[in-house]
Amino acid sequence: MKKLILSVAALVALSGAAFAGTQTYSKETATTPPPCPQWYADSEFNLSLSGVYAFRGSDDNAFNVGWDNGWGGAIDAKYFFHKYFGLGVQGFYIGVNRDDNNNLVRLNNDDDSAGGVVGTFTLRFPMNCSRFAPYVWVGGGGIWGSSESLLVNAVVTRTNEDDGRAMGQVGGGFEVRFTPHFGWQNDFSWNVVDGPHNNFGMVRSGLNFAF
Repeated sequence: MKKLILSVAALVALSGAAFAGTQTYSKETATTPPPCPQWYADSEFNLSLSGVYAFRGSDDNAFNVGWDNGWGGAIDAKYFFHKYFGLGVQGFYIGVNRDDNNNLVRLNNDDDSAGGVVGTFTLRFPMNCSRFAPYVWVGGGGIWGSSESLLVNAVVTRTNEDDGRAMGQVGGGFEVRFTPHFGWQNDFSWNVVDGPHNNFGMVRSGLNFAF
């Protein structure tokens, strides 16, 4: 009898273990957030087209052209061999206005102009996960000015003045990318021209294309 009871108890225990099945474990799966969009590439070529406003930094005449301020355009080509560093070439052309006409009498003539070419080195600082990137740059090159005046004395006389000078440039600004290949940029530069009283400021605003 005692053996029978023990046998039944053992059978019940084995049956319970069989119906219990295997033990399961649950754990939470961590969700990985998607990576931020890359608005600025580690290596890219930039081409920008800008409108320009320039103004002289002194009341004295600027390198024989004698201009006060002017409007024009600029083109800037840069290659960023790293997301933060770029080398480039900048060119600009300005149709300038003379405030005192070099003390001459003008007869509806406004052919004064200035233009320059500058090699540049740019430091760019793209904000993490942002379309916004401030930048600064330094450069050096040359600037050329041309002036044409009409004088009234006993007869009408036409004079032409041309001048070229070495120039250094330092500036800063920012860019906002609408897409990874298209953006809007604004900046200001101070330009130091060879000779006294020749320095001038230049404001640019335009579109940038990245390839």
